[in-house]
Amino acid sequence: MMAGSEPPAGTRPVSRRAWQQMSAAWRSGPLAVRSFQLLTGGQLASTVGDYCYAVALPWLVLSTHGGPVLLGTVLACYGVPRTVVIPMAGVLTDKFGARTLMLASDVVRCVLVAMLALLATRHVVSLTTLGPLAALIGAGEGLFIPASYTIMPSLLESRQLTAGNAVSLAAVRAGSLFGPALGGALVATVGTGPAFAVDAGSFAVSALTLALIPRRRAQAVGAGSGRVTKSAAAGATEKATDTRTKSGMGQLGVLDLLRRSRAMQVFVVVTIVANLTSGGLTGVALPALAHARFGAAGYGALLACLAAGGLVGTLLAARTGQLRKPAIFAALAFVVMAAVMCLVPYLGGQPGAAAALFVFGGCNGLGNVIFFTAGQRWTPPYVLGRVMGLMMMCMFGTFPLSVALTGILVHHLGPTLFFPIAGVIMGLAFLGGLSQKEYRDFGSVQADGTYLLAGMKGLGKAVVDPATTTTTSEGAEGARTPAGR
Repeated sequence: MMAGSEPPAGTRPVSRRAWQQMSAAWRSGPLAVRSFQLLTGGQLASTVGDYCYAVALPWLVLSTHGGPVLLGTVLACYGVPRTVVIPMAGVLTDKFGARTLMLASDVVRCVLVAMLALLATRHVVSLTTLGPLAALIGAGEGLFIPASYTIMPSLLESRQLTAGNAVSLAAVRAGSLFGPALGGALVATVGTGPAFAVDAGSFAVSALTLALIPRRRAQAVGAGSGRVTKSAAAGATEKATDTRTKSGMGQLGVLDLLRRSRAMQVFVVVTIVANLTSGGLTGVALPALAHARFGAAGYGALLACLAAGGLVGTLLAARTGQLRKPAIFAALAFVVMAAVMCLVPYLGGQPGAAAALFVFGGCNGLGNVIFFTAGQRWTPPYVLGRVMGLMMMCMFGTFPLSVALTGILVHHLGPTLFFPIAGVIMGLAFLGGLSQKEYRDFGSVQADGTYLLAGMKGLGKAVVDPATTTTTSEGAEGARTPAGR
């Protein structure tokens, strides 16, 4: 456009409308909530540190001739306590609040990783030194995980959950985009100790942001376009309680949901099988492949591409809030991810591997946001912590076995062959899940806007209506019932 010329007809009104739409989206979206801003900022910082740790730990072990077996053993020491703590953390989350557990976990892990940084600078590397620290750090993460997937409904209204989950996970993906590059650069230039120190500092930042989140917030109803008065919220709570009582949901705990719901049963089996190889693939096979072919900086670049794909996938997931069959869409994304996983070592070196990992991350981010949002809407709020704890235990519980077996297989077969093996197992798991109607109906939206509790034996057609579900203030009892504790 030449200087001084007028814009084409209609340009300014369209731009103004676009700006007004963006402003309205900001005011009504999750980023308008200060507590959500604090949570997202803290998790962004923490993720940068986590990926510095993810680069530094395997390099510390592999560079001191520990080999994949020692690496797998150390990761198993990390994974077993995490698995044991996760279900207990779900119960503690429902009792004490997600924010409290997340804050305690971050403080403890800050101290532990600082100790690990000290050991790394002194080149003290053995199972007797790394194993106990890894076990305690894993226990801290086990405490953190269910709470981190439970806190969102206490900060946002129901209509904001899909966008909130997408933005939050996008921030994590953004951190995982910069973290590996920073970690790779630190390890390649100054060693593993400073990389661990950055991770310890990131836990301190995350703990600070969590401390700044208010313990209590005003009640809000997820229906409509705005907030409601306290009397309206109280009426909605009473209505929700009455709905739970009539449907029999008020007497359900997480074990009842698992026993009665075919969808939960299939979900547990699919998740365990799919994660049986994925933990070892990213924790052992990928760093072993990079160590043999690409170096520390190359490994950081591969992780950055994985994270960039995940960022794109989570941003795309923000547009999927109206899916009527979310489980089908998410499972198909995971099937594509499994197919791409098989190709990582066979696409012509680092550029091909990076491209495959980009697609892998995109499918992973897209599927995870859709599944977890469906789970948050599907689950009665008074058992959300326990159900998320169950879901996380299925996802992370196989990690110790996965990394231990992968370490042995990579030692004997090399990392290249492990990728197609892992991809085939994961793909078959999700295809098996899609063969079950209850799995396909997980989180399905009904014609009246409610979310079906698929396959709830003995309760008829139990539903959770987002219009009658209040978001609970952090640490408050809110919509929980005594039976749900």
